Amino acid sequence: MMTKTNELATKLEKRISASVDKGWQQDKEGKLRAVGCISFKEFMAACLYDDEYGYYRSGPVRIGKNGDFYTSSGIGAIMAEVLARYALAYANAEESQIQLVEWGAGTGRLSAQIAAAGRTLDMNWESRFSSVLVEDHPMHREAVQRSYRELAGRECAEPLLLSSKEAWDSGILKRKSLVLANELLDAFPVHRVAMQDGELVELGVGWSKEQGFYEVYMPVTDPRLVHWLESDGISLKEGQRTEVHAAAYDFLQRLRGDMPSGRLVLIDYGHEAEEYAAEHRRLGTLMCYWKHQASGNPYVRIGVQDITSHVPFTFVRRAAEDAGWKLAGYTTQKQFLLDNGVLGLLQSHDGSDPFGEAARINRAVRQLLLSDEMSEAFKVMVLDA
Repeated sequence: MMTKTNELATKLEKRISASVDKGWQQDKEGKLRAVGCISFKEFMAACLYDDEYGYYRSGPVRIGKNGDFYTSSGIGAIMAEVLARYALAYANAEESQIQLVEWGAGTGRLSAQIAAAGRTLDMNWESRFSSVLVEDHPMHREAVQRSYRELAGRECAEPLLLSSKEAWDSGILKRKSLVLANELLDAFPVHRVAMQDGELVELGVGWSKEQGFYEVYMPVTDPRLVHWLESDGISLKEGQRTEVHAAAYDFLQRLRGDMPSGRLVLIDYGHEAEEYAAEHRRLGTLMCYWKHQASGNPYVRIGVQDITSHVPFTFVRRAAEDAGWKLAGYTTQKQFLLDNGVLGLLQSHDGSDPFGEAARINRAVRQLLLSDEMSEAFKVMVLDA
């Protein structure tokens, strides 16, 4: 029987062989030759989201010690405590019951931790909030129940667990919602573009028995890409590459169309346009992760390694405004934590037990706030419907 990797690779090989799109590759003599290809965005979408074999649709749990990467929900429950306080402040201001939706919930740890913190902060938490988790990975969906049992307690109401298709089709977003998207946008498939011989081109993916999957240049496949780069003030130097997040643009458009009221909180690693396309990022920001090892090669371990890129927040802000969202806040994760009471979580202790609960909480707060950790690089963008 073929391995999972080979099954997805075979599907992609067939897709490339049948593609009518053409790119070009330089041969050993320096001559350009035309080859069949698909866009990198299509390749990345298949690697991550193929219904049968995609990284986020199959295989083992991807998050945590035995997975390929960590998220901020894995660093204690500090982020969850802050988000629970934030959710309560939002519900108080709106004076209404809120549907708390985590889109791309993974194993459900963050939502379970928020529920646990919320019930401590407000005895009426469960009458004020209903929880909805949107997740497509089968093993992650199974892990959600374990997370709620272990972190929120058996007496906590189980969340409504939906696939993304079910979430879109059910109309559930018509209810007033606070949507959390923690490290979601960086997992969306991206276009990769480059400046080559003074012309903006797109990166595509070809395949041959001799080379396997390989990179080619191809004409730009989405006319919006040029406009978006110009709107962000990005002008690539010769040989420079960057990513364009069309899928994030489309997600924000669709979510706004389905959400008549409520708030979206985006938490992700990213930059403003000037930094995103800076000279030191000549190859862009795309990275791959497998068993906590980073690489820049997306053409290996097909379907079993994560592929991600940093989030271009200048672009996201403009995309949100195009969709009808209103910017309600934008800051670093560190400042968001400080603004929402994280220092109040620090606890006094005599230092006699460095492994005690108080010491553990204080270490988690420090880890989230240290400038060389995630909190300066991560941003929080708040959008109102």
